[in-house]
Amino acid sequence: MCKTLRTVSVMPRDTLTRDQIVHTAVALLDAEGLEGLNMRALGKRLDSAATAVYWHVKNKDNLVLLATDQVWGELELPDLDAVDWRTATTAMAVDLYGMFTRHPWLVQAFAAHVLYGEGKARHDDHSLAVYEAAGFTRDQADQAASAVFTYVLGNAAGVAATASLTRKLTRDDTAAEEQFQDAMAKAQEIAMRYPHLRARLETPAAATYAAAPDQAFEVGLQILLDGLEQQVAA
Repeated sequence: MCKTLRTVSVMPRDTLTRDQIVHTAVALLDAEGLEGLNMRALGKRLDSAATAVYWHVKNKDNLVLLATDQVWGELELPDLDAVDWRTATTAMAVDLYGMFTRHPWLVQAFAAHVLYGEGKARHDDHSLAVYEAAGFTRDQADQAASAVFTYVLGNAAGVAATASLTRKLTRDDTAAEEQFQDAMAKAQEIAMRYPHLRARLETPAAATYAAAPDQAFEVGLQILLDGLEQQVAA
């Protein structure tokens, strides 16, 4: 009686590294947004089979967390011994806003994922340290950090929406552009019925109805910090 031997081939572990995957995922997210991230598209960019990615990441949600932590590491943390709390807070808020505008998919991710990681924890901890060093109580520091973060995220939402719309216009070309121009025309037509909106649209330097004023982010941030400063002074 002879036995038939059956050889089982095992797929070797891919030569990809987690760092390669995460850096490529960030580039893909920057180009295509959260909706454009999938293992097949990522594998194509890596010139590798999509299944090879799973050697290093569990699933798409895990990949989003890793990409988020990667970009959070771009933020610089000011030296609290060298600058006052308002300078430090302003620098961190501007840096955070810059990160969101470079990676607008991150704003989308906040609406769809619970985001955490070493990079975010490092930033959040330093933010609290800024306020506590300035004399804020623990509760006040929590409120201040949350208020500033929410302000930055809210301002970045407009940038994220513009990036998403730009991708759609690029894909759909003429039809989407015509829809956009039609929507903006209707929005301005409605706005002209209201006196304060009409006054601004009729000025020579007026842009579109949805355009934000110049320096709006910077001015709003300083107004917010004025309020926080009054709180800690009291």
